[in-house]
Amino acid sequence: MAGGGWNNEPYSPVADAHRQYGGATPNPRPAQTEQSSLVRPYAVTGGRTAPRVQLAMEALVSSATSVQQDLSTFTPERQAISTLCRQVRSVAEVSALLRIPLGVVRVVIADMAAEGLVHVHQPQL
Repeated sequence: MAGGGWNNEPYSPVADAHRQYGGATPNPRPAQTEQSSLVRPYAVTGGRTAPRVQLAMEALVSSATSVQQDLSTFTPERQAISTLCRQVRSVAEVSALLRIPLGVVRVVIADMAAEGLVHVHQPQL
């Protein structure tokens, strides 16, 4: 999988996302198995800096994709979010665990919600 974390570290393999982040402390520097790409955060969002729908950082996100669904057509960020959110996570937690800036995660999650790939549960005001 191509790299693309905030520090150009590779994302965790999709198959290991639950095991790695299921309560255990993640490895601070995962072994780099592939050459990382130099994709900047704004490139992941197509240059957009604001999500189409406002997402609170404490909003809860759950995956709407099934385990059997083929995720290979998704970008690495969408694959990681979809897999990670099979357990309900907050937007801030997704950002921290994947080492992607909060603004980028908000834009990607909002896009995924619009496409029906994740469910977002906003906090009551």
